[in-house]
Amino acid sequence: MSPHLLLLLLLLPLAWAQTYRWGPCPTPMAQPNFDIQQYLGRWYEIQKLPASFERGKCIEANYDLRKDGTIGVRNFQFYKDKTRGGEGTAVILDPRNPGKLGVSFSYFTPYNPYWVLSTDYDTHSVVYSCTDVLHLFHVEYAWILSRSRFLAAESLQYAKELLVNEGIDLSPMTATDQTGCKDL
Repeated sequence: MSPHLLLLLLLLPLAWAQTYRWGPCPTPMAQPNFDIQQYLGRWYEIQKLPASFERGKCIEANYDLRKDGTIGVRNFQFYKDKTRGGEGTAVILDPRNPGKLGVSFSYFTPYNPYWVLSTDYDTHSVVYSCTDVLHLFHVEYAWILSRSRFLAAESLQYAKELLVNEGIDLSPMTATDQTGCKDL
């Protein structure tokens, strides 16, 4: 089997699981003067670019500060009649740019980008993540989050415009079902 065919076969599942684009990652600016203390707590997913690890409904993320200075990340969703979750760690990679965090859900994987592009800490957050693959294409994620299960239309529009203005294609973005949910 040729190396090119093998690479194609290995990367093919990404086509259905994530949002990928040719070329390098965009480099949007993270929120200046980001304050992790204000960001902690519960956030509900309102819309997202497709992610293979998020297929359910009632998706939420909870952030808390640990004694060692890292941020605990607990994600939950309701999928196939069960509550499912994952626990990870986030770190501020560069204290000069605290809105650019790294998140990992395993001791064996590196920190993936988790860039807070915008938040008012009380109602909305716009998050972006992108990873270059062999400098040929990139896999990207974007989330619009809210402190409540529903976000006002003007806040949602602001979040989408911010992502588009940063060069992020939102055509595959989907809404997360937050109806009929109980706290997970």
